[in-house]
Amino acid sequence: MQIDRASGSGPAITGFSPNGFKVEAGDFRGVYRALTIAPEAVAEWDAPAFETLSPESLGDLIALDPAPEFLLLGTGATMRRPAPAFVRALEAKDIGVEAMDSRAAARAWAVLRGEGRWVVGALYP
Repeated sequence: MQIDRASGSGPAITGFSPNGFKVEAGDFRGVYRALTIAPEAVAEWDAPAFETLSPESLGDLIALDPAPEFLLLGTGATMRRPAPAFVRALEAKDIGVEAMDSRAAARAWAVLRGEGRWVVGALYP
C-alpha cells in the first residue's frame, strides 16, 4: 500500500472502553486491548509491564523509514513517566517520546494524524 506521509490516512482510533481501543479505517478494523499504531499499520500489542518497557518491546514500530517524529505513549488509566533510559534510547534514534494517559493518547492520535504528522503510538490498556 502506498502511504502519503503528508496525508492523515491510515488507521484511526474511533473509540475506547474497558475492553480496549476501537480502530477503523480500510483494512484496520477491530478492538485491541493494547496496541501499537503507525500511519500504515495497527497491531495488537503484547505490552510488557510498564516498568520493563524497552525499545525492543516496541518491535518494528520505531524502525520505520522515515523514522517517526515521536512515540505517542499511552500509559494506561493514569499518566506515568517512562524510565529515563527508555526515553534516552529513543532520543538517540532521533525519536521523541510523549507520554500521557491512554485516553488522551487516543485522542491525540486523531489530531496528530489529521495534521499529517508522522508519529507512532503504543497504548497500554
